Amino acid sequence: MTSLDELAGTARGGTLYGVGVGPGDVRYLTLRAAGLVRAVDVVAFFAKRGAPGNARRIVGPLVRAGQEEARLEYPVTEEIPAEHPDYQQQMTAFYRESAARLAALLRSGKSVGLLAEGDPFFYGSFMHMWRRLAADFPVEVVPGVTGMSGCWTRAKLPMTWGDDTLAVLPGTLAEERLVERLRHTDAAVIMKVGKNLAKVRRAVEGAGLLSRAIYVERGTMQEERIRPLAECGEARGAYFAMVLIPGEGRRL
Repeated sequence: MTSLDELAGTARGGTLYGVGVGPGDVRYLTLRAAGLVRAVDVVAFFAKRGAPGNARRIVGPLVRAGQEEARLEYPVTEEIPAEHPDYQQQMTAFYRESAARLAALLRSGKSVGLLAEGDPFFYGSFMHMWRRLAADFPVEVVPGVTGMSGCWTRAKLPMTWGDDTLAVLPGTLAEERLVERLRHTDAAVIMKVGKNLAKVRRAVEGAGLLSRAIYVERGTMQEERIRPLAECGEARGAYFAMVLIPGEGRRL
């Protein structure tokens, strides 16, 4: 019988792995992702200052005792607006320094698994490392279950029917732009809700979609909360929160 480790494969020295760790429950990792967390020489992950790092928390049960780790700590997260020059300057320098740190590990012959919440190529910091390192080192990207997929599954919410179109929108957009985009789609996922919750609620209501909008907080995690957006009167939501608006297309 083939073992799980054999199915997951091995890690090659000098290779960067972008490991999608899914929406929050370690059981949603793919075989390849779980195997790589155990197999790589270095487990690398991004984390907010003073926090353990959500991706690292997810894979905690899989990390080997004594396994080398590389913590990449953001200089800022929500303290400064993303469009502010200070935010862009600090984050650009951070990604440049992080890439140099990972490059040094790769040049030494070590395999590095850089964890990514959800999927590495979907609103992920991994992409900034991929852009800087892929030309010089072998890179393998391991897809993961996206946060939105985990959330709509936990909410028991079929999202697209028949010919429904789906829009994925960041809650950081201006309110009027959110309303406009929502009016031109059948189904929608609004990410990056957090401190934008009140604005997102107004936009969804302005687009006439409040009655079918669902707010999901920390989907698949222990602190999961699911409720109608219409019941969310607070100004802020959790950092890991999104709004789901299912389509109403063809049903047979």
